[in-house]
Amino acid sequence: MTLEPIEPVEPSAEAASSASARMVERAHESVVQVHSGGRGAGAGVILDADGLVLTNHHVIAGRRRGRKVQVTLHDGRTFDAEVAKRGRSLDLALLRIKDDPGDLSNTPVGDSDELRVAELVYAIGHPWGRLGAVTAGIVSGLGVVRGPGGRTRYIQSDVSLAPGNSGGPLLNSRGEVVGINAMIFGNLALSIPSNAASAWLAGAGERRPRLGVGLLPVELPAMLRGEDRTGGVGLMVVTIEGGSLAERAGLLVGDVLFGAAGEPVNDTESLLDVLARAGNSAHLRVLRGGAVFEIEVDLRAKGPGRAA
Repeated sequence: MTLEPIEPVEPSAEAASSASARMVERAHESVVQVHSGGRGAGAGVILDADGLVLTNHHVIAGRRRGRKVQVTLHDGRTFDAEVAKRGRSLDLALLRIKDDPGDLSNTPVGDSDELRVAELVYAIGHPWGRLGAVTAGIVSGLGVVRGPGGRTRYIQSDVSLAPGNSGGPLLNSRGEVVGINAMIFGNLALSIPSNAASAWLAGAGERRPRLGVGLLPVELPAMLRGEDRTGGVGLMVVTIEGGSLAERAGLLVGDVLFGAAGEPVNDTESLLDVLARAGNSAHLRVLRGGAVFEIEVDLRAKGPGRAA
């Protein structure tokens, strides 16, 4: 008797579609509508059973004086909410439902750093007042955009967003929240990565360490051009404040910075962005006298903080 090999059976398109539908249905219960008394309404996502809701800052920023923030759950119940935390630079706000709403459903938060271009994602929100509308698309880019608050990391995708989607979740194919939908940029949707939101919730996004140096963009020598995606530009230290983090670390006037915490830095904003996410210390890549050094800076120490 001869056993014939069995060809592996690929899941059908219908089965995959059904799994996606079930995943989105589960996530629906954690998506709320946020009313701030301003023009229109936004969305939010429940973080835990205690009634914490994450949304965009701009969803609650336009509310009129004396108007309450209210949250409407997927079952139609509406509760007053207080603003527990707000962050304009990252466009995030944390709400807390005041009264006890009973059992709340929350959607697990995923690792946004694992997202890849062309990965399938879903957006849930309330565009033009259509409650719980779902759109799907793919990740088209991962990068940084400049705004009024400085540099912010964003997920770019082609999910369809409209007024009412702001503050709603961006889900990966496993049904995890990997972003908070924030705005439309041309034909692309921009979402705040879940890891950036988690760091903000933990307080890391509030700390903005300063080295206490004056910096001047300069062209890097040929030996370093193109290294670490610097674009051939570094930052020359032209002044150092007394008692600053830079002085304590041993930086010298004339040093050229071109990397920090393993990331390229070619302008002041990129340096500040890296330092804000670096933790207790950061290693700086420095060109000094034709040689490359790594200098560790203790970011827990307090400095004057008037310069970069």
